[in-house]
Amino acid sequence: MITFTKAKDLQHQLDQCRLKNAGIGFVPTMGALHDGHLSLIKTSLRENQFTVCSIFVNPAQFNDPRDFEKYPSTIDEDVSKLEASNCDILFLPSVGEVYPDGFEVKKKYDLGYLDTILEGEFRPGHFQGVCMAVEKLLLIVQPDKLYLGQKDYQQCMIITRLIQFMGSDEKINMRICPILREKDGLAMSSRNMRLSKEERAKAPALYETLIFLKQNICNGSLRDLKKEATDQLQKKGFKTDYVEIANAKTLKPINEWDARTNILGLVAAYIGSVRLIDNMMLN
Repeated sequence: MITFTKAKDLQHQLDQCRLKNAGIGFVPTMGALHDGHLSLIKTSLRENQFTVCSIFVNPAQFNDPRDFEKYPSTIDEDVSKLEASNCDILFLPSVGEVYPDGFEVKKKYDLGYLDTILEGEFRPGHFQGVCMAVEKLLLIVQPDKLYLGQKDYQQCMIITRLIQFMGSDEKINMRICPILREKDGLAMSSRNMRLSKEERAKAPALYETLIFLKQNICNGSLRDLKKEATDQLQKKGFKTDYVEIANAKTLKPINEWDARTNILGLVAAYIGSVRLIDNMMLN
């Protein structure tokens, strides 16, 4: 694996790859890699001649500076995992390399309602910061395929819209890969590293909440079901931001279901100081 810290050096290497008509897959991450990330790498390796992974903890997407400071950093372990996975290229830029003019968001991305619901409501400015970093990384790497995980379902929709804004939707094939879970159902996440032993034991309650929604969903009103699921999670010691059921295509929350529309359950909640999210198709 070759590691680059400068965009121009990475671009020179990728230009050489393109001269050979080699397909380039890209997996953007913020490090603290787990098996979910590595599954994206493996999928890219199967589908492309070259796979690029970036590790960049993006300060522009943290609406709470304390969350940025606490975000886990395990760069030595990350490099070892990537090497063991046979990743071809690691892009490890500094904040100054990605944001030479600073990272205060100057550009406004028109994300519509997706910027104000669910994660957008509870993390104001988050998706503007995500778009800022992802746009810069995509312009640097210019991949043929982009690999993202379904755990960040709303973010996947945001990045789809970003790629359309960039006029790259015909150049970049976006691949959204399934959520990987621990044996007890907890969705794999870098934030899981911050959980205490007691918190880790309780954390699968998010998955159990989604299973409860899936097992009890029926046509008609969904208000009571969402309230009951929220109450159950709170009784287990969680502070919930939302337990929601949404149209899987638009992500707009719904309170009535016709038993035909594809729907998605989504949950975001704090256990202690750690905020976890999860989602699941319900039909």
